Amino acid sequence: MTLFNTGNTRFARTLLASSLILSAFSFNASATSPAHPSGVNQNMISAQMYTVNDYSATEETKMFPAPQAGQVQHILTLPKLDNEADYKVEIQIGQTKMVDCNKHGLNGELKQHSVKGWGYNYYQVDTISEGPSTMMACFDQAKTEKFLPIRDDLMLKYDSRLPKVFYLPENTQVRYRVWKVESPFSYSGEAAK
Repeated sequence: MTLFNTGNTRFARTLLASSLILSAFSFNASATSPAHPSGVNQNMISAQMYTVNDYSATEETKMFPAPQAGQVQHILTLPKLDNEADYKVEIQIGQTKMVDCNKHGLNGELKQHSVKGWGYNYYQVDTISEGPSTMMACFDQAKTEKFLPIRDDLMLKYDSRLPKVFYLPENTQVRYRVWKVESPFSYSGEAAK
C-alpha cells in the first residue's frame, strides 16, 4: 500500500501546490533603523514640519510648494547608507486620538504629485475624517490614546538623495520606519545557467 494511491492523489497534489505557493511568497524582512555611526540604535531620519506661518525654504526643498493655510509640510531627510537598495521606508499617515475598546479607523486619500519641471514626487492628504469602527460594548473601560492611520500606507525605496515631502492637514502625523532586507532573493523555476 502506498501513501499516494488514487484516493489520496488529489489531496497530495493540493498539498504540494499549497507548499509551493507558500514557499514562493515567503521572505525575510525586518523593520530596523539603520545603525547610528555611534553604534547606538537610534532614529537616523530627521523630520521637520512647517506651516504657512513659519515656512522656510532650504536649498534641498526650495523646489517644493510652500504649505497652504490649514496645512503642514512634513519633510523627512534620510541619511546616506552604503547599500540603499536593501532598505525601504514605510510611511503611515494618521492622527493620535483618544479611543475606546473598539477598532477605529480614519478616512483620507493619499495623493502623489510631481513638482513641475523637476520631476520630484511629494504626497498630499487634503482632509482626514472619522472612519469605520467596530460597535462593541466597552462597559465603562477607560479611553486610551492611540495612533489611527488612514487606509493608504506607503512603502518607498530608500533614497537619501531627496527628502520625502508630505502636505497634511493640521494635527496629522507621519509615522515611519525603515525596513531592511535580511535574506537573498529566491527563484521560481530554473535559475539561469
